[in-house]
Amino acid sequence: MVSESMNPFPSSSKCLLFLFVLVWCSCSQSMNAQKAATDPSEVRALNSIFQQWGLQATESWNISGEPCSGSAVNTSEPVFMNPSNSPAIRCECYITNKTLCHITGLIVVGLNRRGMLPEELLDLPFLTVLGIDHNFFSGPLPAFMGKMSRLEFLSIGYNEFSGLIPKELGNLEELRTLILSVNNFNGTLPPELGNLVNLERLCGLGEEIPSTFANLVNLQIFSANDNAFTGKIPDFVGNNWTKLTGLRFQGNSFEGPIPSSFANLKSLGSLRIGDIYNGSSSLAFVRNLKKLTDLVLRNALLTGSLPSYITELQSLQKLDLSFNNLTGTIPNNMFTMGSLQYLFLGNNSLTGAIPNLQTTTIQTIDLSYNLLIGDLPSSVDRIDQLNLVGNNFTPNSSNIGIFPGLECLQRSFPCSRNAPRYANFSIKCGGPQMVSNGIVFEADNRSLGAATYDVTGTKKWAVSNVGFYEDGQNQHYVQTNFGQVRGTNTPELYRSSRQSSGSLRYYGLGLENGLYTVNLFFAETGFPDRTSQSWMSLTRRVFDVYIQGILQLKDFDISKEAGGVERAIIKNFTATISRNHLEIHLFWAGKGTPDTPEAGPSISAISVVPNFIPTIIGSTEKNRTAASEKNKPKEKNGPAFIVGLTVSVVVLSLILILALVYAKRKRKDEWEEVLPGICTKPDTFSFSELKAITEDFSPSKKLGEGGFGAVYKENLTLTTSICIVDYSFLNNMIRFLTLHAGKLCPKISDFGLAKLCDDNKSHISTRVAGTIGYMAPEYALRGHLTEKADVFSFGIVALEILSGRPNSDNSLNDDKIYLLGWAWDLHENNRSLDLVDPNLAEIDENEALRVVMVALLCTQGSPSMRPPMSRIVAMLAGDIEANGVITRPSYLTDWNFRDLTGSLVTVSCSNSNEEQPQ
Repeated sequence: MVSESMNPFPSSSKCLLFLFVLVWCSCSQSMNAQKAATDPSEVRALNSIFQQWGLQATESWNISGEPCSGSAVNTSEPVFMNPSNSPAIRCECYITNKTLCHITGLIVVGLNRRGMLPEELLDLPFLTVLGIDHNFFSGPLPAFMGKMSRLEFLSIGYNEFSGLIPKELGNLEELRTLILSVNNFNGTLPPELGNLVNLERLCGLGEEIPSTFANLVNLQIFSANDNAFTGKIPDFVGNNWTKLTGLRFQGNSFEGPIPSSFANLKSLGSLRIGDIYNGSSSLAFVRNLKKLTDLVLRNALLTGSLPSYITELQSLQKLDLSFNNLTGTIPNNMFTMGSLQYLFLGNNSLTGAIPNLQTTTIQTIDLSYNLLIGDLPSSVDRIDQLNLVGNNFTPNSSNIGIFPGLECLQRSFPCSRNAPRYANFSIKCGGPQMVSNGIVFEADNRSLGAATYDVTGTKKWAVSNVGFYEDGQNQHYVQTNFGQVRGTNTPELYRSSRQSSGSLRYYGLGLENGLYTVNLFFAETGFPDRTSQSWMSLTRRVFDVYIQGILQLKDFDISKEAGGVERAIIKNFTATISRNHLEIHLFWAGKGTPDTPEAGPSISAISVVPNFIPTIIGSTEKNRTAASEKNKPKEKNGPAFIVGLTVSVVVLSLILILALVYAKRKRKDEWEEVLPGICTKPDTFSFSELKAITEDFSPSKKLGEGGFGAVYKENLTLTTSICIVDYSFLNNMIRFLTLHAGKLCPKISDFGLAKLCDDNKSHISTRVAGTIGYMAPEYALRGHLTEKADVFSFGIVALEILSGRPNSDNSLNDDKIYLLGWAWDLHENNRSLDLVDPNLAEIDENEALRVVMVALLCTQGSPSMRPPMSRIVAMLAGDIEANGVITRPSYLTDWNFRDLTGSLVTVSCSNSNEEQPQ
């Protein structure tokens, strides 16, 4: 044993000696690798591939002409995979044979290379990594790729590959990453890909997800945006893919609901689902997903209230539940979540007041287009960006300075309801003021954010933006272009454009009512033309355009419409302004290229001019001459279209609808005690008066019978104006004539049936009461009675008012007997305006289409798909868009429909969980 005093190497010296030996060994191995030779056959294959792709090896790894040298053997994987070092190879030099190295990795990323995949790739048999994304490679994906059996990483995204995905890829059993997104593949995915049981990351797919994908139990990342998926999301996603940490389904055509099995995905950190077109979903499945940091369920047909347990997801940084059908109030502790930074709850039906904003982390909040009321809490000044447009707030003196002009952008647009001040407006979107063709385009160059709005000082127009750029770029939401836009004599008008990653709205305020021409100026300046054969040219910008809530452009692609990028295109529309305001909405529905900012809406300028001679003092001569006499409409300053049509029908028909059941037993004074409490007091008639005007209830005056009794007609010569009245003497009228939240006061019997039962009763346990044709299918078939049954009836009546005909008419052709079926036939063939009553000499086409859309929404097969009456009123009033994803109800068949005689029956109500009659 050697004593410490005799030891020539103290402890610190031992460490230095060990480190020297370690470094010497490492350097020795490196020098051996430097001296080692790359397999000659692989060198020949690499040279051939680079020659075909127009590439040259970099000096960092091709030292003295030896490929497996320098960074090819000493570089860490993050550096090797970095696109800035492309092209790059990686080698492995075996210790047992220091004279030979094999190429195991090849990265050619973001170099805009062209060509096809050469078969020489098979001469790199040790290849485990192949990344050639962000180029312009084309042609089919060759089947020989299935022979590259050692591949663990294959990325070919952002190229021009086309054709079918070869089933031979299913042979790559070692594959852990497969990226196919942003190509031109078509057809279905080969089920053989289900053999890739080691797959951990899969991005980009085809038209459907094969059932064999249930075998991919090791998946951690799955992204499938902007694919032609149809049908339901497979249930095995939630049951089998329990290792998922990231899942994205946006811009597809999936049918809801979101599978409840998603509750099993407890490892999820990021979940994004959007654009579900049918079948509502609840938020129940997210309750136990405690690891979520990013939750986006946008435009996904979510229904029900906003649950308080959403606040238990304490890791959430971004929450986006916008463009859904959520109701109820905002949970009080929503603004106390410790990590939440971005909150988007806009375009729902949330009610009540805003809870106190006791937060130190949330700096971006969107609550626009809800039904929120009350005063704004004093804590609103703590939030950097807060969008509250489209609600029912009344800003007070303490916060009106924080939100200048907000009162103008509430649902009633109060700033526009006074005497109109303008008859035109023009905006240079995203840029300074300029004059083009004699028109002054006002500046729109203020910085916007992810949840902001701006009202001009003159309150002539306004803009609202909602949407978050994931990469943090384009903070001002403006695209600037220094190129020369073609197809216009004023290219400077297109030098800048306003952009959004989600929803962009422009408003014209205080406008004189009438028919206008809306000119929208577009030019794609965000990426190069396809002729450049650059991967950036593969980016697709796709969005929708609504005017006055009516969809005008679906899946609009600027460069495709204009015939290329940096080409001007102007889209012209006509719109009727009846409430002194105009809304232009550009909406991203998840399509295009979701992973880049260019996916969202973009617009260069807006110009709105009247098609009539304005009466507003100060209107310019140019705007006066813009109105052509042949397009000049008659005066249309009346109430909303739905009311106008109702009055027209009344004037034309002068019909008094009377339902008299048990009326002989009702004294006049009894009804006078009941009726005054129902909205405005209607005209009442004694039994003797009713008997006289119906000629003793003559069969010649009888229109028909429904579930509540007989209906008669008669012409009245009265000095007072009559509305359509249908007095139904069943139960207490006050209980069912005031519809739901007091929004409407219907005067026909088949509304308000939900009020027949107490709030805790939901089924009719004996024969249903009502008129066939107005009854919702769940009520007619199962006796299930909710407020949504009343919504269904409203939709039918809306179609009757628009068309001027009953909901069934056996004298018509078979395809027109049933009004709702005929309406769907016309809608699916883009001929909805054929529904309009031909006796109407003048109509507003946009308003007519709005009524049709509302009616089709109201009559959806699933009750949860029907909007609440409060939202219906807002849609008809033009305060929100009359839009939503609708599908032809399955209950529509070729029934021979006849308005069978109903009779008044005794109604018995029960709880939904009680046994129902068979």
